[in-house]
Amino acid sequence: MLTKASIEKYFMAERSESWIFMLIGFLAVAGALVCFLVLKGNFYKGMAIPLVVVGLLLAVVGYTVYKRSPEDIKRNVYAYDMNPGDLKSKEIPRMETVMKNFMIYRWVEIALLAAGIFLFFYLKEKPGKEMMRGAGAGLAIMAFLALGADYFAERRGSVYLQELKSFTNKQPG
Repeated sequence: MLTKASIEKYFMAERSESWIFMLIGFLAVAGALVCFLVLKGNFYKGMAIPLVVVGLLLAVVGYTVYKRSPEDIKRNVYAYDMNPGDLKSKEIPRMETVMKNFMIYRWVEIALLAAGIFLFFYLKEKPGKEMMRGAGAGLAIMAFLALGADYFAERRGSVYLQELKSFTNKQPG
């Protein structure tokens, strides 16, 4: 059942998870620096590329969600109290888009995970392909972490969306 507390709980959990995205991102960038500056082999240089690219992406996404969440709480708690129609006309369509995007992210992350695993194993016995093999390993690691983090966000979003729909269907008008 949707309540003001459950709206706050959803967005506070989203905000907390955004810290996880930022942490994964920053650790990936730090790992890339270690790969590139300390370990230095071609395998590790290759691994550094997806660690930096995906790590920065996760950090930016995490920061964006973290920054936006307090305003989301205010807007939706206000709508719950003062204008429940806004939950139906604005928040439900926003969340439906978010959920569709999660499906897209999931398939992209699965494809990247598969591509990374393929590169890692296919190039295992290929001399001179250490850099690409490392890129495959880094890609697989980052895709796996993103897939896991998004799994929990998607589950939480699904529950929130169902609560929104149930609440707005009970409203007059």
